[in-house]
Amino acid sequence: MSGVLILLLAAASIYFGIAYNVLEHLGLTDSQALLIIGLMIGGSFIDIPLLTGRTEISINMGGAVVPLALAVYFFSRADSYNELFRGFGAVIITTGVVYGISQVINLGLPQREIIHPIWFFGIISGITGFLTAKSHRHAFTASTFGIILTDIIHLVKAYEMNLPAIAAIGGRGVFDTVIFAGLVAVFLVEIVGENRVQLNGTSED
Repeated sequence: MSGVLILLLAAASIYFGIAYNVLEHLGLTDSQALLIIGLMIGGSFIDIPLLTGRTEISINMGGAVVPLALAVYFFSRADSYNELFRGFGAVIITTGVVYGISQVINLGLPQREIIHPIWFFGIISGITGFLTAKSHRHAFTASTFGIILTDIIHLVKAYEMNLPAIAAIGGRGVFDTVIFAGLVAVFLVEIVGENRVQLNGTSED
C-alpha cells in the first residue's frame, strides 16, 4: 500500500531529524507526529460502519477519522478569526476543484491511463491546498479534506441513487490519495515558504 509506505518514509525522516522544520511549522513534536503516523497506519485497517443496506458506507480510521481529528486540532490553533476563515475557505475551494475535475476528466482504462488517479488527484488537491492556504497547517488540512469530502460527496450520491456498493470514506485507494495530497501540499509550502522568508524576512506560519 503506497500510503503506508509514504507514512513509513515520513516516520523515518522524523526519526532522523530531517523533517524538523516541517514539524515546527505544523506545531507538532516528534512524538506527536510519530503517534499520528502510527494511528494512520493502524487505522487504515479499521472501518467503522455508518450506513447499511444496498449501499454500505463506513469510515476508515486512518484515512478519514485521524486526518479529520488532526484538522480540528490545526483549526483550534488558529491565531485569529481571519486565519480560521481562510482555512475554511481553502478547504471549500480545494474540495470544489477536486470534485469538479473528478466530474469532467476521464483518465481512461487502467492499462491505458497516463497517470494513476491516486497520484493525479493527490497532486491536484496538494497543489490547490498549497495555493489557497498560507500555512503548513491549512495547506495540509485543505489538501486532505479536498479528497475526503469529495469521497463523501460521491458516496452520498451513490446512497441517494441506491446503487449497490460497499465503500469506506477514506479507505482503500482514497487513503493513499489523502496521504499523498497532504505530503504534496506541505512540501510545496515548505519549499516556497522558505523562499518567501528569505525574500521578505517574515514567516506566514
